[in-house]
Amino acid sequence: MHPFLADEFLFDWSSLKPENVEPDIREALRRARANVDAFKHTKGADLTYAKVLLAFEATTKDLSRAWGLVSHLDSVLNSPELRKAYNAMMPEVTAFFTSLTLDPELWAVFKAYAATADAKALTGVRRRFLEETMADFEENGADLPAEGKARLAKLNADLAEKTQKYSENVLDSTNAWELFIEDEKRLAGLPASALAAAKQSATTKGKPESWRFTLQSPSVFPVLQYADDEDLRRQCWEGLGQVGLKDAWDNTALVGEILALRHEKARLLGKKHFADFTTARRMARTGDAALKFIEDIGLRIRPKFQAEGVELEHYRAAKAGDALRSLHPWEFGYWSEKMRREKYDFDDEALRPWFPVDGVIAGMFRLFGGLFGIQVVARDTYHVDQATGAKTVVRAAEPRVEGAAICVWHPEVRFYEVRDGGRLLGSFYTDWFPRESKRGGAWMNFFRTGGPRPDGSFAPHLGLMCGNFTPPVAGKEALLNHDEVTTVFHEFGHLLHHLLSEVEVESLSGVRVAWDFVELPSQIMENFCWDRESLDLFARHFETGDAIPEELFAKMIAARNYLSASAFMRQLSLAKLDLELHIHYTRWLGGELDAVDCEILKDYRAPLKTETPSMLQRFGHLFSSSTGYAAGYYSYKWAEVLDADAFTRFQNEGVLNPETGRSFREHVLSQGNAAPAEELYRRFMGRDPELEPLLIRAGLNG
Repeated sequence: MHPFLADEFLFDWSSLKPENVEPDIREALRRARANVDAFKHTKGADLTYAKVLLAFEATTKDLSRAWGLVSHLDSVLNSPELRKAYNAMMPEVTAFFTSLTLDPELWAVFKAYAATADAKALTGVRRRFLEETMADFEENGADLPAEGKARLAKLNADLAEKTQKYSENVLDSTNAWELFIEDEKRLAGLPASALAAAKQSATTKGKPESWRFTLQSPSVFPVLQYADDEDLRRQCWEGLGQVGLKDAWDNTALVGEILALRHEKARLLGKKHFADFTTARRMARTGDAALKFIEDIGLRIRPKFQAEGVELEHYRAAKAGDALRSLHPWEFGYWSEKMRREKYDFDDEALRPWFPVDGVIAGMFRLFGGLFGIQVVARDTYHVDQATGAKTVVRAAEPRVEGAAICVWHPEVRFYEVRDGGRLLGSFYTDWFPRESKRGGAWMNFFRTGGPRPDGSFAPHLGLMCGNFTPPVAGKEALLNHDEVTTVFHEFGHLLHHLLSEVEVESLSGVRVAWDFVELPSQIMENFCWDRESLDLFARHFETGDAIPEELFAKMIAARNYLSASAFMRQLSLAKLDLELHIHYTRWLGGELDAVDCEILKDYRAPLKTETPSMLQRFGHLFSSSTGYAAGYYSYKWAEVLDADAFTRFQNEGVLNPETGRSFREHVLSQGNAAPAEELYRRFMGRDPELEPLLIRAGLNG
């Protein structure tokens, strides 16, 4: 029995145990190697589309799926046993996948096929499949000499090992910090939702007389935003600053080692630096183009950014009866929230009653169901405790469909199906709340890629969404804040990009697109969280069912662009830091990280009374995987240009206009990487993207 290799559409999560990882992955590797060895003998009449391109894609499918399950569990149910098994197999799995594009016999098969009449006659997505496959081989070292291939294999193995260790250090140091407060007076200013969550957290740790705070976002950020006790805010800020930096979890050396490995890899593959390696097949095309994009916008908004900082400094001085000075970093969130409430009479917390998590999700499904012509229905779920064998069954919320309950990896996980009339497009899991065994942040991923099959059938997709949102307290439904709601919509956009894909080639399907295009389907969905018409479909009071009152909505819209230049510059600064380190690696080589950080970002940060430690030791986007968002963080702003511009079509034709929605589904969501990103965008908009709509939306166009 190899539970990780079971080829059922859904998984028996109760059977996927740490002790199965090594034997199952070794078996998957054995099968994959046998498949690859057999494929190498492809020649002559067998050099066809089906027996080369499709057959090669199938050689590693079992291994990719099984390893994807292991990686997923490492993200959501981390344990010492699973971590040990994961780290034991990771070098071997990494080495195998690296070996494919470095294998001269495999490369010979593809070059032989590319020269055939069959290959030259390919059109459309099949032609793109060949071109992208050949580019993958070339980009990943197929033409290197033997010694270069050996070095590249070692570089990839080292990168996998060091980025995994970096990720573990961030998780462990996050979990290691906690703060118990016994004096309730110190919690003045905190909203009731934060107090209730802190009380519940302390109770679960056996200290019901106190309040417990952690570095999970729903716990720590309300403190920084609302707590009147400055020392409490400072303690939490210092805790965040120690993530990935303290004791045995110090990532400082790993940051330098990872950057060095990436730089050497890029040079080995004929690129000036790692940013040119990552952007070569993205919309930006070069690292310098990506950096210029970031710097040009930074230059344009800098005056407003600086003015916002000065205004906040004056506000604090006036309210505190203190001398004018720069703010401490633990003061920024607090005083900016105070100033926002005074200027706009608006508090984010006031919106929570209209965002019960189940209501938001059900409303979101209705909204995009109407827009894209789909139906989302829930299924009952069950969870089996691996230690005790106890089974927990959860009845699905409406709209639900009858059927056997679906096994899930944690009692809080829910399961849904997506249909288009009688056709099952796919299914997905959701996992929304924080726990110590789960990494931070929010993300979408996938387990299976379906789509049209050669026999004319359609195979369903299977994906997931995860988050770390405000958890339910005392058995009551969780109430989200607006930022959390936009994150739900964001991740659902990624998920729809996967689930609505109609591409016949798996490796060109769904979210497997240029990295600076992949955020368009996710970020455009956030716009629906600000529109009155769409909000009324999902923002309903958890007790009365009423829509958001017009007065509160007006305040929310008025406050939307409060300190928008500062928020904008924050994103630009992260992208600038990322690109500088990967483009000008040798310039910053050997520098102390805090000093390097300050020098790179001196024009991107407001002056602070207390210097902040660099976030490079906890910047998981850049350093928790071999590539990830490395030299790609600019993609968020790049895609923001696309989403703001593309949303103008919805605004012009009707935000809930199903014809516009179907067009976006047809030209973007269903197309994956079937054509270049620029072409897909032009099909939807009829032109190239423009920057101005983003600046207008952010109130920064003046």
